[in-house]
Amino acid sequence: MTALQQRVLLAPDDGSLGPLLRASDDRLAPGTGYGRHEHRAVDVVAVVLSGSLRHRWGDGAQLGPGDVAVLRAGGGLEHDEIAGDDGARVLQCYLRAARTDLPAAHEVHRQPSGWIDLGRNDARVWVGAPTGDLPAGTLVPLDGSDLRVVWELAAERPEWARV
Repeated sequence: MTALQQRVLLAPDDGSLGPLLRASDDRLAPGTGYGRHEHRAVDVVAVVLSGSLRHRWGDGAQLGPGDVAVLRAGGGLEHDEIAGDDGARVLQCYLRAARTDLPAAHEVHRQPSGWIDLGRNDARVWVGAPTGDLPAGTLVPLDGSDLRVVWELAAERPEWARV
């Protein structure tokens, strides 16, 4: 495997998924990362599907399978994420930031099962095992994963997407 293999799963450029801009299934080789990069005016929700990932920003959180990290970039930040010795498979979801006037923040949810409140009224995410009924919403297609991810998104197009 090369350092990063990325498969874009969802990328509506017309606002049809409300604030959700993009979702990708990323696979990182052991010890590799994305490279130091900047985010601004986005919220990034990363679900570790397998392996491990170390975040190089803030408290340097270490994430394992099933953990969910929520990064709020606010007005901007630079960071990197590095795969552990076993590599990493990560679902990276980008949302247009609900607020850009707040300082950047990073919060980790350890192996949640159910809805994760993202502190915004236009989106929330459900993460759990593929048993029983899944909640209504936009299911992210994750072949070969033991987790399911469902987005509940505002039904109307956001102001920025109006034509």
